[in-house]
Amino acid sequence: MPTDARRAPAGDGLFLVGLVGRAGSGKSTVARALERDGAVVIDADALGHEVTAEDQAVRAALSAEYGDDVYGPAGLDRARVAAVVFRDPAARERLNRLVHPRIVDRIRSRLDGLRADGFHGTVVVDAALLLDWGFERECDAVIAVTAPRDAQLERLRAQRGWSDAEAARRLDAQRPAEQFAALADATLVNDGTPAELERNALAALERLRAREGKGTTRRC
Repeated sequence: MPTDARRAPAGDGLFLVGLVGRAGSGKSTVARALERDGAVVIDADALGHEVTAEDQAVRAALSAEYGDDVYGPAGLDRARVAAVVFRDPAARERLNRLVHPRIVDRIRSRLDGLRADGFHGTVVVDAALLLDWGFERECDAVIAVTAPRDAQLERLRAQRGWSDAEAARRLDAQRPAEQFAALADATLVNDGTPAELERNALAALERLRAREGKGTTRRC
């Protein structure tokens, strides 16, 4: 990875890590391990839910495209939207253009808030599409999590209740694991136990912080 693909030394007290990987790779396990170790985790999926729930322009656009009843008492009918966008690339592109810039704006706002609060430590931006957004240029380092495809499919069936066909369709809509690994500063191969993945994640973060002269991962 070229050095100019990462942010210049900022002196803001943050060690900003992008966490990337395909669905079912074990990325959430890594995020939780780093959070327990003292990192602040910014979850792009959670921010996406906020955007579709709170942003009136987004609500209006989705209602216009998917019907007024796409929002119900429980919020956005995400299954209805997903059934379209994972079969129709043009619909997926429209959704991405609508939602993704707003997610990135919220990530930057959270980072600005941490700086304003005087936070010094590791911040993990957990975002499968971080590389698509070019957000790696705003990070100090990027960690990728990869896993065998069969293991990914099994996790997606068990954790999200997707059928084999749906899980495969979701994976095939994402960039290949090899691309995540090629563009990352460290790659965690999740082919063992969760405990092994967590240990490897903490060790990788320490190596990356040492490379940047940042020292411990824990909050100050």
